[in-house]
Amino acid sequence: MADLAGVNGQREEFRVVGKPNLPGVLSYAMATGMAKFGLDHVLPGMLHAKFLRSPYAHARIISVDTSKARALDGVVDILTWEDEDIKNLVSYGEHWGPVRAWLDNTADQEGAEVGVIVVAESEDICEEALRLLDVKWEVLPHVVNIMEGRKEDAFVIRPYDRHTPTFGRPDPNAPPQPPKKGNVAYSNVCWGDIEEGFKQADYIAEVKMYIPAFASHFPNPPGSVAWWTKDPYKGDAEILHIEGAVRERIPISKMYNVPLENVVQESLFMGGKYCDWGLRRAQEITPLLAKRTGRPVRCVNTREETFDFAMKQRFVHLRVGFTKEGLITAIDDHSVVDGGVYGSSSFGTVGDQKHGPYNSVKCKNIRQCWEIVDSNRGMMYVSGQHSPFNWDCITVVNQLIAEKLGKDVIEVARLNLHGPTAKDDPNPVPSFERCVEAGKKLMNWQWHPARTKRLPDGRWHGMSFRYQICPRHSVSGYMCKLEYRDGAVVLPTQGPVFGAYMVEAVAMVVAEEVGINYEDLKILYDYREPFSPVGGGSDGSTASAWAMKECANILKREILKAAIEYADSMPNFAFMPLQSNPPPEPGPFKGLKPEDLDIKDSMIYVKADPSKAVHISRATPKPLVATYMGRPPLSSWLTGGGHVFDCMNTLYCEVAVDEETGEVEILRFGAVVDPGKILRRTSLESQVDQAMFFSQGCQLFEDYVFDERTGVRLNANMIDYKKPTMKDVPLVERDFIESRNGNAAYGATGISHSMANTHLVITAIYNAIGVWVDPPATPDKVLKALGKA
Repeated sequence: MADLAGVNGQREEFRVVGKPNLPGVLSYAMATGMAKFGLDHVLPGMLHAKFLRSPYAHARIISVDTSKARALDGVVDILTWEDEDIKNLVSYGEHWGPVRAWLDNTADQEGAEVGVIVVAESEDICEEALRLLDVKWEVLPHVVNIMEGRKEDAFVIRPYDRHTPTFGRPDPNAPPQPPKKGNVAYSNVCWGDIEEGFKQADYIAEVKMYIPAFASHFPNPPGSVAWWTKDPYKGDAEILHIEGAVRERIPISKMYNVPLENVVQESLFMGGKYCDWGLRRAQEITPLLAKRTGRPVRCVNTREETFDFAMKQRFVHLRVGFTKEGLITAIDDHSVVDGGVYGSSSFGTVGDQKHGPYNSVKCKNIRQCWEIVDSNRGMMYVSGQHSPFNWDCITVVNQLIAEKLGKDVIEVARLNLHGPTAKDDPNPVPSFERCVEAGKKLMNWQWHPARTKRLPDGRWHGMSFRYQICPRHSVSGYMCKLEYRDGAVVLPTQGPVFGAYMVEAVAMVVAEEVGINYEDLKILYDYREPFSPVGGGSDGSTASAWAMKECANILKREILKAAIEYADSMPNFAFMPLQSNPPPEPGPFKGLKPEDLDIKDSMIYVKADPSKAVHISRATPKPLVATYMGRPPLSSWLTGGGHVFDCMNTLYCEVAVDEETGEVEILRFGAVVDPGKILRRTSLESQVDQAMFFSQGCQLFEDYVFDERTGVRLNANMIDYKKPTMKDVPLVERDFIESRNGNAAYGATGISHSMANTHLVITAIYNAIGVWVDPPATPDKVLKALGKA
């Protein structure tokens, strides 16, 4: 709790950290469109590659005749799953479950890459060649309705994949999970005595929740371009150049057995979506194709091919026991969850059990019986914004209790939230209390029961409340380096790599600790540098900033030491000239000790007499390097098994529902969050806005539509798949609490992605009209819930 282990963790005066509107180094490139992503790279003589994609939800290629395609003018190469080069290809990206062949003849979703890769002079020729392939398909039964797929007589779509999904290390004390049966794997977690808990209840409420699958689109579709060269300084060594492959160069280096120092990846902009480190085939295959053809090759997905899941479909049946005071005594959660196609991350399913919403309540009698159903619906790479901290079950439970007892939902939440140290802790959580106090003031909070308040225009008014912790993984270590050269402090870094722009927050911490102005710190982006501020949750900025804070203090000591050495070595302290203004003589530092000096506003000054000062750039010509490797102590949330709270978030929503048209309007979005300590305010504000904006999308607009007869996805485009636009999105009203209770830099913890939600708007709709509407709450669903359609 709090930054007690690091240097200056309790600093109270901040000149740079937390300051608003400091420009990002890369912002101009992105805002002007100058930033180059994988699909933006064009090289002389570049070829293009495309995969054969399945028109079926589940099918196997029996045979393929490529002769007509090979004869097409402009086709350079064609590979099939039977090619030895493909058979020997092994991915080193993120893997979930048993390793499968990199490319085979079986497709487990419509649009999946399968069987064949075509390389040609243009994308149009690739498309024509794919049409000329004579493919004989065996169409197999599919599962896109997971409630049908869970039935005992359903066709088993993956008999070879018999594992039960897991996330992280299994609990050694947990009973063995039931074996997989048909398409269903089981993941059961139980605490306490569920039946005894229901006996203690005065009321038992039941509710069915639906969480739709939805997409979190790439701003730029994933893809890469690769080419090979010879380095005259390395003998016969081949140099692999690749642009557009996320997650640094390490997986590509391993995949092609090329030393990391011989893999060049200069572009800073790799694209990607939040918390998604999964390499796509289009990002992995180009080095092989470039090797075979002897020319640069580019392979890029289309937007239609990037409709991966950010969250998978889930059906929840909740039974909740509670007392007449509102205290929860038992929770029984039976969920049916889409396991997705082969290789889908379990982060969005069973990860919710390990670090789930039920950790926050006093109730100890909890049962989670989950069925994870194999499907042909789609892929979820690594994680989605909402998982594994899907707190919406507790959001709905608190709302149910509040409506039943006529109590303010915030008071219900407060009653059931356990103390900051454990489930047995009866004390209030300080961060929660501060957030609620500020939130009530921000929103002018005035609770009312369901269907009791109309607006002047006749629409029903609804309101809702949600809380969650601010998890920080804190498991990532960082190799930090800072330099003083040519009179400037330099921060070398790999850069954002896959869209996580955390460098600016770290740079602000460096400027704060060294004592220089933010604009005097030079950020040097170089793909060869070891420092990469990437980590789980908010770890990328808070934990990496903690490590760089230690490094900055090492550099500061070296600068002050070098300034004294330089002063003592010069007869008249002839400082380095700065433009045309020489320093006063004799030099002010001669005969002093490093501890007699300090740095502020980029000026080195004598503590006893601040008027004696010299700009840092004139203090010494000596190049200096400081390094540090490590991470802050593990977060209390992590070491406490998810039951220890330091920083919290609270969210608020008000809606207006027109019962004649079914239209839902979000009147107000409110967020009061405690990131511990704000590092870069601009980034924090943007993350809050982002989480709230796309949370609105999944609750009012977004869902996948499948043709159950064919298994084909019907709305994999930006016209039929509705995303919220600027006209749909209300401004998010924000307030920040800085408790300094996190144990990363200065007590920061960040907000992570736990603010993202699937039911904040839905519970507000329920409060307005008194009936539940499954998301997305489109007008037709609202009218149907009201019995008007």
